[in-house]
Amino acid sequence: MRTTWAALVAAALTTATFVAVPLTATPAAALDNGLALTPPMGWNDWNAFGCNVSEQLVEQTADTIVSSGLKAAGYQYVNIDDCWLTHSRDANGNLVPDPTKFPDGIKGVADYVHAKGLKLGIYETAGTYTCAGYPGSLGHEQQDADSFAAWGVDYLKYDNCNNQGIPAETRYKAMGDALAKTGRPIVYSLCSWGEENVAGWGGSVGNLWRTTGDINASYGSMLSNFHQNVVLAAGAKPGAWNDPDMLEVGNGMTPTEDRTEFSLWSEMAAPLISGTDLRTATPATLAIYANKEVVAVDQDPLGKQATEVSAANGLDVLAKPLADGSVAVTLFNENAAPATISTTAAAVGLGSARAYTLRDLWAHSSTETKGVISANVPAHGTVMYRVAGSSRTGQFPPQVSLAADVPAQTAGQSTTVTETFVNNGTAATKSVKLELHVPTGWSVKPLSGTTFGRVPVGHEALAAFKVTPPATLPAPIASYDVAAEAVVGWSGGTERISTDDSVVMASPVQAPWQSFTDTTALFGQQGANLGISGAGDDLWGSTDQYSTLYQQGAEHDGSTTVVKITAQAATSDWAKAGIMVRDDITKPAASTGYAILAEAPGKGYVLQWDSTGNGQLDSNSAPSNQGSGTAAYPSWLKLVRSGSTYTGYYSTDDSTWTLVGTATLPGVTATQDVGVFTSSHSAGTSGEADFTGFTQN
Repeated sequence: MRTTWAALVAAALTTATFVAVPLTATPAAALDNGLALTPPMGWNDWNAFGCNVSEQLVEQTADTIVSSGLKAAGYQYVNIDDCWLTHSRDANGNLVPDPTKFPDGIKGVADYVHAKGLKLGIYETAGTYTCAGYPGSLGHEQQDADSFAAWGVDYLKYDNCNNQGIPAETRYKAMGDALAKTGRPIVYSLCSWGEENVAGWGGSVGNLWRTTGDINASYGSMLSNFHQNVVLAAGAKPGAWNDPDMLEVGNGMTPTEDRTEFSLWSEMAAPLISGTDLRTATPATLAIYANKEVVAVDQDPLGKQATEVSAANGLDVLAKPLADGSVAVTLFNENAAPATISTTAAAVGLGSARAYTLRDLWAHSSTETKGVISANVPAHGTVMYRVAGSSRTGQFPPQVSLAADVPAQTAGQSTTVTETFVNNGTAATKSVKLELHVPTGWSVKPLSGTTFGRVPVGHEALAAFKVTPPATLPAPIASYDVAAEAVVGWSGGTERISTDDSVVMASPVQAPWQSFTDTTALFGQQGANLGISGAGDDLWGSTDQYSTLYQQGAEHDGSTTVVKITAQAATSDWAKAGIMVRDDITKPAASTGYAILAEAPGKGYVLQWDSTGNGQLDSNSAPSNQGSGTAAYPSWLKLVRSGSTYTGYYSTDDSTWTLVGTATLPGVTATQDVGVFTSSHSAGTSGEADFTGFTQN
């Protein structure tokens, strides 16, 4: 977490004493405090709650970690982040827990968490103030460390805000020495944002160190942190771990992207610290966190971080040696379309063997290969294997690669789909039958043979199918699964192997509607029903990424615009969908006269606008971290223009309207573009919003 608090710096300089510690060119020997011999596992409140932390939240989360089975899966740290303390130290200079948020103090919460068989973490900053403006520990290291120890704290996350320009190694070593002097075992997490070459010295000071800036709940952010962290494998070992930041699993990425983050973090021997609200997490989210086979890779006692075997064209192969001699291999597809990714046992570091067993850690099934490791990997997805040599063959079904090349589909028009089966096993198959399963209402007809006898090792079988989707879609945008399946006969019996490909189609947009996006989007229309499936990092400041269906020049003085939002993907609490007005809607971050009236799944309803005329949203109808009301579907939005003043309302019944806010836009033209829009607030991840009943008069 990092926030600039420039106004606090001058005052801080008069309240703390700083001691400089000389830096050495060569890092000292690795820290040996006997802690975090495998990467820490647990939970932190910041990503889901920000400053809204409390004793009740922490204790309820501890209860959930136990009752959900996450404790049994290895999760043990319940970590409190910023904003847990008061804005002033006491008369003796001690940190004071906020008595409203923590009526029993940190000691009381620690006792509760310990009684559950878990451990408690706390947060502070190697600066004069924390990132949220509370007292920092710079100049108070021993005093604060003694407080943490007395309260029963087991883990310290030490942030980097308001650091006064003092070298990071100096500041972080001071707290590390202070923790050691307390005599209490406290895992030490350096949250230095990857700055000042922390990967080069972090292991001599703490148990883990941040290698990146803050993560957010988007595929783009997760991908960036992965790339920054994966190249630092040499520095990881028991008691010393690279930290690419907390897990966003459950916070708005797609299920495939969630599983990818968890796979990559485990492969990189990263701390597994959940940043979601575990109390309300779905069974699917909890199942990702509790996958013991994947967790075992992260927690392997050998303590090696995976290295990249190959990384070309967004197709990544990672290999992590494990203590039992096997290797964890992750095949990661960064791209927006499925792809086959392949490597070999030799390439991932395994020695010669008669056969190799591939344990799929998500499918929980085993196959066998002579050496090829391959899979068809979905867009933004991963396949994770535990690979081990074997002196025997024929123990498991053959490892195969199965893929269907599904071209873009248009309602009512036929295409040819080619299905490819490759035998990577240890012996020829006895038989192979290829099938293609399409949704109800579609038609599929083989264009070639689909049944094959013997398919030797390293050979493939191909089948072609004519596929025709229905002429009419059930919605403006419709998503379908097309599944390739192979029925494989081998020496041990018959296996069914399948892989899915998602097909998304849209009904054409009709005049007077036009479409625009500066990110990735699909647009559809059926009469009064509109759909947009779009990505977008955000709409705020210089970040102005959105997708819109709009009517050119339809907005005018005295106009009232109303639309019903029937559904919205919760890709983020701050995903936005609603009404947009702008002088020229096709000029993001530039055109003036800019305002949006939006619904956000986790924040309610907001009116946001450009108050300076620079073409960027800078003003919000509610405090920046919240909107009005609670998001509901369906909801109605109404935007009323009077000259250059715009007033926004929302309703959940189309009769009782609640004021959201009023904005005045400088430089607005007499007529403007107006329409519906969406932005997923999750870079690289698309989410759909559906609208109906748009009226503008």
